[in-house]
Amino acid sequence: MTSLPLHRERLTPTPAVYIATILVIPATFLVFLPINVAAGIIVAAVLYLGSVAAFIGTSPVVQVTPDGFFAGAARLTPDEIGTVTTYTGGDATQQRGPRLDARAWTLFRGWVHPVVKIELLDETDPAPYWLVSTRHPDELAAALATVTRSKEGA
Repeated sequence: MTSLPLHRERLTPTPAVYIATILVIPATFLVFLPINVAAGIIVAAVLYLGSVAAFIGTSPVVQVTPDGFFAGAARLTPDEIGTVTTYTGGDATQQRGPRLDARAWTLFRGWVHPVVKIELLDETDPAPYWLVSTRHPDELAAALATVTRSKEGA
């Protein structure tokens, strides 16, 4: 049975990434120009649309349901979730860089700057915490708090 999500977001690229990818069109067209103009236009369009489809199709989903926290294909059950801390701006950059524990489990996207740090209660897990990109850190933290509160009430 699938539970309704308390929080769900897909970490798709920002519009700037799609705009930058438009440079594939003239580059591909110039490669095919000596061969065939029509082929250049078609291949350039297909390559750009394929790139956009790959960006969207490979964007991970971050989701909280009563069953736990899902980040891409990974999952935490409610009883594994400890303290949740949100980071934005320079603090998020520090968490992703100099302050990052090499043992941590991470799901970053360069175009999503805020992160949420989730301490793990499972002592058998070699990762001390998860660090996950999110566009809505406060909403994600609130959803995780709801799940852990409901676990404590059960």
